[in-house]
Amino acid sequence: MRTRLTLVTSAAVALVALGVLAGAYVVIRYELVRQLDLQLKQQAGLVAQQSRGGADQGVLYDQCAWRAAPACAQIVRADPAAPGQNGLVLPVTGATRRVAAGTLGAYYSDITHHGRPMRMLTTPVPGRDGRALQVAARSDSVDQSVEQAGLYLGGVGAVGVLLAAALGHLAARTSLRPVTRLTATAERIAATRDPAHRIELPPYEARRQDEITRLATSFNTMLGELEEAVAAQRRLVADASHELRTPLTALRTNAELLARADRLSTAQRERASDALGRQLREVTGMVNDLIELARDEEPQQLVEQVRLDLLAERCVADARGHWPATLFTADLAGATVPGVPARLARLLSNLLDNAAKFSPAGAMVEVRLARTDGTLDLTVRDHGPGISDEDLPHVFDRFYRSRQARALPGSGLGLAMARQIARAHGAELTAEQAGTGGALFRLSFPASEPR
Repeated sequence: MRTRLTLVTSAAVALVALGVLAGAYVVIRYELVRQLDLQLKQQAGLVAQQSRGGADQGVLYDQCAWRAAPACAQIVRADPAAPGQNGLVLPVTGATRRVAAGTLGAYYSDITHHGRPMRMLTTPVPGRDGRALQVAARSDSVDQSVEQAGLYLGGVGAVGVLLAAALGHLAARTSLRPVTRLTATAERIAATRDPAHRIELPPYEARRQDEITRLATSFNTMLGELEEAVAAQRRLVADASHELRTPLTALRTNAELLARADRLSTAQRERASDALGRQLREVTGMVNDLIELARDEEPQQLVEQVRLDLLAERCVADARGHWPATLFTADLAGATVPGVPARLARLLSNLLDNAAKFSPAGAMVEVRLARTDGTLDLTVRDHGPGISDEDLPHVFDRFYRSRQARALPGSGLGLAMARQIARAHGAELTAEQAGTGGALFRLSFPASEPR
């Protein structure tokens, strides 16, 4: 690409330079010839004044074989048989006779006289009918000047082409420098598998907003997103490994105990069996949660119009069965949202289970669905200890568990999964302190017409 850009740039600059030089050559040649023609015209005027009243002689001057001589001059009659028409030194043509006869105007011509290139003016003699005056001067000095100008301009053109090639190469290197850095960065990432690399742009390049600089900036942004995704994946694997270590160790211990069941009493075997089943369910739930969190978006073919109020009412009924010591109340306005029913039910169940887990026995969990300020809000509020300011920014992080929650069952994935499902449905899930104690989780959907 750099070679092609260099060739195109150099060719464009070279063509412009050669065109300008060619135009300069034509202008120089024209001006030199025009000055010689003006000299011939002035000389013709002087010769005409000097020959006024003289005889009809033919040759007036014939000294232009030398460079210092002013000109050659002769008078041509319209009648070739007129006196003085023999021995003319300058070429006489039919056009010359027509000028003498007054049927043709003055004109310039290039001739050769005494082996020298000359420029000749043929013009009528003022006040004397039937006569034409021919004045000629050497033009080799003009030809030499034109030739010399051509050589100079050709040299300038050659230098200009070389300079254009150098400038084209420099322009290509300068313009494609961010692309070169991009390629090098991509190769380093491919070799090291480390997305922390970036395309380093000097300040003067970063201030520009051309396409190449924007490409480098977009590539850096993409690398930042990739680095964040890789870091999140590594954190997930590390957190999952850490969280699974304890239940797996307990599973192995209980399995080893049951392997020596003949040495255990009936009560010991039952306790070990119950613990093994409980731990298997815990590990299975955690693995299922991890699989759910690994999904970035909802399957579009399953999206449908969901009656959110009916779905919330069913989830509240299920929660009453799971948490009989907790009182659930529901104030649900009719609303329909697009989504996947099973995924929205999982979101609501996670919120209800979290609220019930932190609610003391006999406390109330309030569920409310209403339209406020142009949005559809579903809130779940408990009357437990609430969320401390220290924990509030991290309640939706994976595997994060506050001090109060570390003694309670759970893996710390429920709220992270709830937020992911909400975002996949175009909604936003937030947590806040309730006004009179407890925690309040708010699920906000974009405003839509009631259905």
